[in-house]
Amino acid sequence: MAYNIVPSLSIKAWAEEDRPREKLLLKGKSALSDAELLAIIISSGNEKETAVDLAKRILSSAGNNLNELGRLDIEALKKFKGIGEAKAISIVAALEIGRRRQASSPEEKPIVLSSRQAYNVLQAELADLPFEAFVILHLNRRKQLIGKQQVSIGGIAGTVVDKRIILKSAIEKLSSSIIIAHNHPSGNLNPSEQDIKITKELKQACALVDIILDDHLIIGNGNYYSFTDEGRL
Repeated sequence: MAYNIVPSLSIKAWAEEDRPREKLLLKGKSALSDAELLAIIISSGNEKETAVDLAKRILSSAGNNLNELGRLDIEALKKFKGIGEAKAISIVAALEIGRRRQASSPEEKPIVLSSRQAYNVLQAELADLPFEAFVILHLNRRKQLIGKQQVSIGGIAGTVVDKRIILKSAIEKLSSSIIIAHNHPSGNLNPSEQDIKITKELKQACALVDIILDDHLIIGNGNYYSFTDEGRL
């Protein structure tokens, strides 16, 4: 008697929220099982198995242990039907990245508690520019630096700053507070009327979205001016 082999249901026929890629987008990476993550790496299965089914079988062969899976070499992985050299290399590379990540130390974020510390972060970027540039430092609740972004550049005499761009950047970075800074190529650290105006307006705008404007620095000629230190913020 002849038997017809009915292939497994294609992933494309699954509900969208159950497909590994779509599930990651909708629910985040932590919602996926090891098999689903591995299925994303191998992309497709074979004529009898979906990528997820194949991934489950590969994991099962390693006792469902990612450390044991990491011991398999390319030739061992190629013994699974549907895993060619390219897919085997992708699996080995992904597991090696995971091993290196586990072995590496998390990057220490600098803490910015004073105008001097902010200046130390910014001076190399702004001090010697022949034109004005405007930069934001994004800080979390612990005053750790979580981002640095240049939002505008201009000419020798000034640069245009849009408060909406600054606020949008701070919100997207989930900043608890920000420090803004720009340079004066002339070396004159005295704030202009426009500098004073933008500082006041930005402080008020930040308060509306529960973000603190910690300081505004003017940098030039190896020194700086701090609105906070001068009691103007």
